[in-house]
Formats: sequence, structure tokens, C-alpha cells
Amino acid sequence: MRGIFRGGDRPRNMIRIPIVQMATKTNPLKLNPLQLRTLTVLQALVRVPEAGETGPGEGEFTIRRFPGRHADHFHVGEFVVSGSHATGLFNEAVWNALSRKGLVRADWPNSITLTPGGVSYDTGLAGEVLHSGGH
Repeated sequence: MRGIFRGGDRPRNMIRIPIVQMATKTNPLKLNPLQLRTLTVLQALVRVPEAGETGPGEGEFTIRRFPGRHADHFHVGEFVVSGSHATGLFNEAVWNALSRKGLVRADWPNSITLTPGGVSYDTGLAGEVLHSGGH
């Protein structure tokens, strides 16, 4: 309350309200469900060394090899992803939207580079999209 009242004095009946830090907002970039699912799969691909390589910038990862469809699902490292959750991997509009948000740099259809923000963005969907186990 300092600086609001002259001399630092405040009225005796004024209530002090402690400053509480707000929790981080979920999905601050307002990605739509398809963009969120696609980013979740891309983040999983970052952990698959065969999918690409680190760089070119610090904290970035470039994906050059995308998983092939196997019946109605994809294998992404140790995870299985439903084909319906991975449709954005092959959708130029989704790549462009993620690029506009600063999460990726797209070179459609050859490669996509996740920026540090894209690698660390909490989609909140990993448990829903990435399933462990095999067939």
C-alpha cells in the first residue's frame, strides 16, 4: 500500500490483502484441439532420436521423419497414438497455425522445427493422446 497514501499512512480500517501469484494459465496461446493434439505428438517425437535432430538453434528440435500409419494408429517411440489424434501431423494449415504462434518453424511438408517454446508448451493432453503399450 506504500505510495498510495501520503507519508505511507493508511486508514486504520483498510484491509491488507496479500498478493498471491496466479497459477499459470492453461493454453495461453489459445490453440484449438487439433493444434493441441498435434503439438503433443510433435513433443513426443522430440524424444525419438530417429525422428530428427537437435537444432538448428539452442533448445530446438527439427523433425524430418514422421511415423507411418499402422492400421488406425501410429507408433511414436514407446507410445501408441490414435490416428484421429495425429491428423494434424499431415495438415499444412495446422503447421502454419503453430508457426504463427511461435511454437514451430515449418518447412511444409519436409520438416518442422519445434522452438524452445514449442518443446516446453504444456498442452495438457499427453495422457489423453500418448498411450503406452503395444498391440
